[in-house]
Amino acid sequence: MSVRRFVGANSRDVMRQVREVLGDDALILANRRTEGGVEILAMADEAVDHFDPSPAPAPPSEPNSTFSLPASDPLQAMSERLLREMQDMRELLTRRQPALTAEPVVAADTLTQLRHLLARVGFSNELSSEVLSGLPDSLISISADSDQPLLWLREQLMARLPVLKQEADFFDQTGIVALVGPTGVGKTTTTAKLAARFVMRHGTRPVALVTTDSFRIGAHEQLRIYARLLDIPMYALDAEQPIDDLLGRLQGKQWVMIDTVGMSQRDQRVIEQIAHLQGGQSTVRLVLLLNAASQPETLEEVVLRYRQAARAAGAELDDCIITKQDEAGRLAPVLDIVMRHGMRVLFCAHGQQVPEDMAMANPGTLIDQALGSQSTMATEPTAAPVSLPRWSRDVLGQGRRLSSVLSRLRQRVVGFASLEAVWDIAALPSVVQDGRLERLLVEPIKAGSILGMAWSPRRNERGCDWSMPDIGLDANGAWSALPYLQHRQPAGWQPRVSTQSDVLGVAVHLLPVLPDPDALTWLEAQHMTWVSVVPGSQRVYSQGERYAQRQLFIDSTLTHCMSVRFRGQPMQLWSAYAEVNDASGNALLAWYGEIRDPESAKRVARRYWLTPARLGAEAVTLLVTQLQSEGLVALSKRAWQQLKQADSGDVSTEIRLLMASGAAAVAGHLDNASDDEALALRTDLMLLLGSQRKRRDTALLDGLVHALMARDAIRQLGSVSREGLFV
Repeated sequence: MSVRRFVGANSRDVMRQVREVLGDDALILANRRTEGGVEILAMADEAVDHFDPSPAPAPPSEPNSTFSLPASDPLQAMSERLLREMQDMRELLTRRQPALTAEPVVAADTLTQLRHLLARVGFSNELSSEVLSGLPDSLISISADSDQPLLWLREQLMARLPVLKQEADFFDQTGIVALVGPTGVGKTTTTAKLAARFVMRHGTRPVALVTTDSFRIGAHEQLRIYARLLDIPMYALDAEQPIDDLLGRLQGKQWVMIDTVGMSQRDQRVIEQIAHLQGGQSTVRLVLLLNAASQPETLEEVVLRYRQAARAAGAELDDCIITKQDEAGRLAPVLDIVMRHGMRVLFCAHGQQVPEDMAMANPGTLIDQALGSQSTMATEPTAAPVSLPRWSRDVLGQGRRLSSVLSRLRQRVVGFASLEAVWDIAALPSVVQDGRLERLLVEPIKAGSILGMAWSPRRNERGCDWSMPDIGLDANGAWSALPYLQHRQPAGWQPRVSTQSDVLGVAVHLLPVLPDPDALTWLEAQHMTWVSVVPGSQRVYSQGERYAQRQLFIDSTLTHCMSVRFRGQPMQLWSAYAEVNDASGNALLAWYGEIRDPESAKRVARRYWLTPARLGAEAVTLLVTQLQSEGLVALSKRAWQQLKQADSGDVSTEIRLLMASGAAAVAGHLDNASDDEALALRTDLMLLLGSQRKRRDTALLDGLVHALMARDAIRQLGSVSREGLFV
């Protein structure tokens, strides 16, 4: 009785059915893969004690129905044994501990397990839902003892935690830095720690300390002691004075640290304090200190009120330092707030010793510490404190996902930052675009970042007045994000390939046609790796006889198979090769390949290639790379049209072509990759797009163009006069 079967295309779909019918406390008895998807047996929790495993009629044909398991069903014994053991366990618990109410035993799926983990360690329901919305289907039904879901969760959280990349980014940027935050958060000690780090890097001469804390007894003396120990000057500034009043005494000081008055986030003087800091001619960088041991509600309010005060003063408050990490029972709440508000963590302080008890923020270390908390204070995800309207929090969630996607693409894809720079140029007046592009394109490429080149045909694409740029390949054979415009390349294949080899160190050339004899001789003399697409009519010599290449494979059996992405779909490349020579006697391999549908085995397309004989059968991986690069033309055309409609003709042809083909290369890069990081990026791009598409490559392209356009719009909004935004 009361056992129900649920069938669906995947685990997520089936678990949704279970919750809708039986509720969140349902008991999962068993699950298995079927030809149609996934099958789960479940029953209501309250029905466990009344379960009678006696035989009953066969199940009806409805998708989800109540039935007793037939005697022939292999799941029967397992499910009945589980139920009997559960009944015995509940009886034992009731008998030994009558004062306790037995908890329901639920075999939760991966999504539920991760959600409970995030709640247990202190992450909010808002952030948990945002992160877990991208959980891949492949991880939902994975074995319970697999560590892949936790590794995936760790990567997702790390990607959402912006940190300072290098100490030099903070300490080598001269200027005035003011630490702000509530009383008792550790501003004075942190000021001393930062000043000590600066002295260790640059000496005592260029640094000075300033305090505005005239309210707290002994505040001046505490900072003065640190200043004496570091052998640097300290100055006192009234809280209502602008920093400009000290400029005469700060001559020659390149780095000034201000220890401000601690104020409650609810104190209206917070706005006045920050306004005074920003009121002079000197630009003051603000850094907010967050006490890791504070309650989540307090931290939320601190971030919200101090950032509001900064905006009211025409300033930005995007950086923070986490203090008192050693006093915090759980680290997740402060990280949750930092992630949701999009702040960057510079350092983490964990004690009073100067300067030892402070370290650069490390995402992996912080997330591991947060997830390692054993607190059981919460059993369900907590809601984020209500500080912003629901629509604002939704927009912030999208903003965090956008920031995370762009940050990960900069780290993963060679040249992505340069592609972003091209988009920045497109937003400038047309009269300055060409000059800015010239300066960008002459910047030196990082040595060793481009090891190969996927060359495009030397002609305009069909229906277009432009030719497809050449695409660089990184050490893993993945496409780089900043293409190379054809008309900026030298004329002739030999000058072209030799120039790129000399300038970039390119050693692998994927050619759209067999090069002329001079270029081929140069490639062989330099022992370059190359692959060339050829027509089936290409003439080659085999055992002294001259053949069209297609004739060599008329009766061949194609035995080698590799998975490929072709025209946005998963396909298989079946191939064979033969040893041949060209007219000059060079030893080559002639290749024939068929692209087939993996389900129907139907041939979709065929291709012919030539490669040096010295590469052997290993050249097949290069054939796959070149084959997949054919799809970049269609993606570039799609992006070109989107950009042309959006820019109203104000963007030069060169810049638009770089933007379109670069976005196509990045989308293709993600479409072809199979690692977990690429899977996470694909998921987040799809979520940014907000709609499902049949073809993955075009969906990824549209998502990326959407992301870059959103980034550009945010940058444009940031340039609007703040006097018009804050009154």
